[in-house]
Amino acid sequence: MNSVTEYKNIVAFHPGYYIADIIEDMEISQAEFAARLGTTAKTLSQLLNGQANISNDLAKKLSIMMETSAEIWQRLQNTYDQKLIEIQRAKDFDEQKEIMKLIDYRYFEDVVGLPRTRIAEEKIAHLCSFFKVSDLRIMLKKDFLVNFRSSTSEDSEKKAINSKAWIQTAMNIARTIETRPYNAQRLKGYLPELRSMTVQKPEFFLPRMREIFTECGVAFVLLPHLKNSGVNGAVKWVNNERVVLAMNNRGLDADKFWFSLFHEIKHVFQHKTKTVFISSSVEEMLDYNNVLEEEADRFASDYLIPPKELQRFAPTNYTTDNEIIKFSDSIGIHPGIVAGRLQHERIISQNRCSKLKEKYIIEIKRFT
Repeated sequence: MNSVTEYKNIVAFHPGYYIADIIEDMEISQAEFAARLGTTAKTLSQLLNGQANISNDLAKKLSIMMETSAEIWQRLQNTYDQKLIEIQRAKDFDEQKEIMKLIDYRYFEDVVGLPRTRIAEEKIAHLCSFFKVSDLRIMLKKDFLVNFRSSTSEDSEKKAINSKAWIQTAMNIARTIETRPYNAQRLKGYLPELRSMTVQKPEFFLPRMREIFTECGVAFVLLPHLKNSGVNGAVKWVNNERVVLAMNNRGLDADKFWFSLFHEIKHVFQHKTKTVFISSSVEEMLDYNNVLEEEADRFASDYLIPPKELQRFAPTNYTTDNEIIKFSDSIGIHPGIVAGRLQHERIISQNRCSKLKEKYIIEIKRFT
């Protein structure tokens, strides 16, 4: 350790820096100075190297030896300590500023009403308060909120930070939603009605969907996409009687929306209160349990399109759009969901059924 600490334009001089000058002016060795001061050579060496602070006893001895006041040496120590704090704050700010640059602050201005500002210090303060963290660097910890593989690449860090930011935003908004205690049987009873909504427009099914989830103890949050987050949906338990189900409105094709919704509903039924389930394109995310994910995929696929009905339909690459519509009508589901399933299983090509697929346009009000 050195008796002088510098960072940018901030310089902190340890009292040992001034003692070294005194020893040089006296033209004596450090050992002799230590003996004259009434301390050990080791203590003096630590003092000169900035490894030890000036105690009240040393301040008193120095004041007698140098014919000064003890307060002068105590002030030098206090000034040094304050400068170190100033340096650490500057370093903390610079490191947090780099993290802040990876986050689209405008998103939080527009979606949750954070104060508009161009000042970096203010952005950091507002984001820390909103995310409920003391330091933005906490968002980099791999085991904070959602587990990520350790990675030093900027792209991976950007995805990890923004994924956590999106999930925390969903959790914050969920706090404003009042729900009844979680009731799995009640939610199972509503599944047929939720499935029947696939043929409705969002402006009709969303209000009723929110009512159903509220009745069942599920805080349903539909959020705009946060750039670089990679999160499409999430399920996180608050406690045994309340769970958050959050979804992203990005690329809202009807088939993807409903598959994702029922996928997340299955995670709710799995009732893993200590696991955060994430539907994500971020490969670094580790909160996946393959068995539970496969179970959720299978539930969503089979509940939307029952296997026996699909087997009876027996689609092929030559199945026409009209045949898909007729089959969809027979099982009471949106034809785009059937088309999406057939494309996913590569029964029909991706460039088919564009007229059957529907893209939802859902305007999300500002959460304040």
